[in-house]
Amino acid sequence: MEKFLKLFKKLRPLDVIIIAVILAAMLVGALTFFGKRATSSAQIEASTKVDIEVYFRNVVVTSNNSPFETGDETFITIRNVPYTKLKIVNVNYDRKKVILPTTGSNYQVVDDLTSPFSYDFLVTVEDDAKITKDGAVVGGNKIKIGLPVTLEGVDYRLNGIVSNISLSKKADGGTINEEIEKQVNKNQDVH
Repeated sequence: MEKFLKLFKKLRPLDVIIIAVILAAMLVGALTFFGKRATSSAQIEASTKVDIEVYFRNVVVTSNNSPFETGDETFITIRNVPYTKLKIVNVNYDRKKVILPTTGSNYQVVDDLTSPFSYDFLVTVEDDAKITKDGAVVGGNKIKIGLPVTLEGVDYRLNGIVSNISLSKKADGGTINEEIEKQVNKNQDVH
């Protein structure tokens, strides 16, 4: 014990810090190896395809054609970080609407004639996702309702928000844990 104390007194503070860091790293490695500590890969419950619905409000389009076409590819940027090209699986759009009051407590929804070229778009793209307890993860980003994204094509670059995420084609030959499907749907429910 006396030899250990003499050796310890000869160590500099930096040496003590280095030894402590090495011992801590060895402890974390041992805990991970024996399954006492979860790693990020252990948190992934499944891989599947998801449909991501992106909503664009008040897009000004003066041509008669929609900039989005079903079956085309569009480049997606998530949180200002370029990600990849995704396939457009569905496009819905309508002219901007306003609500006009009518007699009594009724109302009528009509096209907004003050903005004849303003449209609202709902574009659905499909991608592979990792399903975790926190929801779907696409390209290292948790995809949640309200997440700002940008879709870019040959003749457009538009900013929108994610309005829905749903499972599309199921991974692993059409099988997916029903609990995972419930988890994804629960994470997306608006209360």
